[in-house]
Amino acid sequence: MATTKPSPWGRTPTVVPCSLEEVMSEQLADDLREKEIGERSPGTSLGDKLTGQGESLMEALENSAEFHESGDTSDDFLLAQMMQLEYDKEHDEMLRREELKYNGTNKVSISFENYKTVHPVNDEPDSDEEYDDDFVVKSEWDRTPPAMGKSGISGRGKNITTKHDAVICGRRNASRMMDFPPEFESGDGEGMDMQLPNHVYNKLKCHSVSENKRSQKLHEKKEHSTAEGAVDAKTRMMLYKFVNREVLSSVSGSISAGKESVVFHAVGGRIRDEPLPPDVAIKIFKTTLNEFRGREKYYHGDHRFWKDDYKKQNPRRILKIWAEKEMANLNRMKKFHIPCPRVLLQKKHILIMTFIGRDGKPAPKLKEAHLSAMTLGEAFRQTVRIMKTMYRDCGLVHADLSEYNMLWFEDQIWIIDVSQSVEFTHPLALNFLYRDCKNICTYFSKNCVPHVPQPEELFNDITDLKIGGEGADFNARVQRYQSEKKAERLATETSFKDYAFDFFFEKSQKERSEALGTLGFSDSEEEEENSPSVQD
Repeated sequence: MATTKPSPWGRTPTVVPCSLEEVMSEQLADDLREKEIGERSPGTSLGDKLTGQGESLMEALENSAEFHESGDTSDDFLLAQMMQLEYDKEHDEMLRREELKYNGTNKVSISFENYKTVHPVNDEPDSDEEYDDDFVVKSEWDRTPPAMGKSGISGRGKNITTKHDAVICGRRNASRMMDFPPEFESGDGEGMDMQLPNHVYNKLKCHSVSENKRSQKLHEKKEHSTAEGAVDAKTRMMLYKFVNREVLSSVSGSISAGKESVVFHAVGGRIRDEPLPPDVAIKIFKTTLNEFRGREKYYHGDHRFWKDDYKKQNPRRILKIWAEKEMANLNRMKKFHIPCPRVLLQKKHILIMTFIGRDGKPAPKLKEAHLSAMTLGEAFRQTVRIMKTMYRDCGLVHADLSEYNMLWFEDQIWIIDVSQSVEFTHPLALNFLYRDCKNICTYFSKNCVPHVPQPEELFNDITDLKIGGEGADFNARVQRYQSEKKAERLATETSFKDYAFDFFFEKSQKERSEALGTLGFSDSEEEEENSPSVQD
């Protein structure tokens, strides 16, 4: 029993019984507490020192020499953060080496910065996010709805509540509406105790789902298709490769945009150690077919691009064939000295062509060129001469010839956009030619060019036909003539699909030149030997 001192008030104090086990446990706890306080009292912990100035712990660990020199490992949390920092450094260094290895010496580099570890600047929460629970006004939404039994009923007597209660369902619908996609922001419904009936909630849900799907489709369409003045990711990567391989030195802005393609200006580089012109044009066919849906009538009937083969391809393959068709048409026109761009390179749906213009400024379209009456008359004569050469020598019909597809440069008409051009054997070739004649005659007659013939006269002059009539009657006779010619071709059972005339003709000419070269002759020498001698 413990002894007690006498009370100054003259009373004997009450002695509270206490066990030895309780006394020992209290003394042990006090000793441990005093020991812990004594260890921390001489100085401040390293974590407090490092973060005392308001900087982040990771930056303090990285910049503090005290931690590395002292080697203090008493704080496990601090040690774990230090190890995590070392792991993050190794991860960032590995990304840096991969980035250097991937980019190499390319002019266009790809950064891995977004994959590196980002440490928070301050571990403390923002002051704006701090709030006091005592000042929060609790609404009806904070109350837990009554638990419903298997029968869907809660409570007894007058306090009975069913699962179809209008207030409970309305609050539940409003709460669910808060989780709709961001495109359908509903505001702070909790603060106003908003309630939505079932029929309103169902309509809003259907609307939100449909809008979300539509926005995703639009976003996907913008990423995977070319738009006016823009290109998709795959096309952009192809342009990057052209720059990295020094085919192009740089790509400038957009020159023009049409319903089927976008044209950019670029600075030429080299192809197989051959320098390109300083200014080149890049024609990129749009990967979406929504703006030009009537492509079928231009390739159906062309022996180079048959309908059955065309239907089996995906949209990007179709555009590649469309680019190949324009390249073939331009090459054929160049053989007969028709002013048009020259194709330098074709890669999928991209064409790199010569630039029609000067000092990076494109030549104006005939519609935008301000020409005098005399110059317009010369432009009309050149256009008619080009149309005759295309039909008679090249065997092509432009099919979309107008003042928008002709350039005026160096006092000369230049023909562009021939991807839809067809051969004269096409079932609709004469219809397309008659439409071109109407466009040309209408434009030049509006600009007061003298001696502009009627479209029917120009059509007969180009084709050497003698079809009578005017307007719709003339067009009907042209269609009847084409039907008769088509029947004649089918009767002869001529198939153009298995025989590409241009390819085999060029191949035979090349083999002939090589054979003459092995014998020590040239084409000019053979012509002189075979030509009859002229005596005076």
